[in-house]
Amino acid sequence: MYKQILVPVDLNDNGFSDKALVQAVWHAKHANAQIHLLNVLPGIHMSMVATYFPKDAAQKMRQDVEEQLKKFAAEHIPEELVYKVHVAEGKAYSTILDYAEKLGTDLIVMPSHKRSKIDKVVLGSVASKVVQNSPINVLVVKPQG
Repeated sequence: MYKQILVPVDLNDNGFSDKALVQAVWHAKHANAQIHLLNVLPGIHMSMVATYFPKDAAQKMRQDVEEQLKKFAAEHIPEELVYKVHVAEGKAYSTILDYAEKLGTDLIVMPSHKRSKIDKVVLGSVASKVVQNSPINVLVVKPQG
């Protein structure tokens, strides 16, 4: 059914992105699909932000995040499954949607943070923006799930 599964991973979110990955692994095993793990960094290259960091900070941050993502994958994805890790930069929801299109993804599996109603109004939710704007199926995994 699914051939390319995208899993956005928040490495700062202890013990929760792994719940989304459990669902992605299940689907990948049953459909012989490939998993793509994606971590989206904030826009450190934006001119206003970039002036506060040394020139090589962005590259070092990317490398560090890529290593953390590889470690996360090795701990949670069985050896028989094919996966790739991706580190991108930008606005989280739009970057997730861009990568979904770029990779030919046919399923996005992502966690949804438990937020209060006021947070959703003020901040918005990455998961809800992905669901609202995605042309493909999105499986949202709740924190309690």
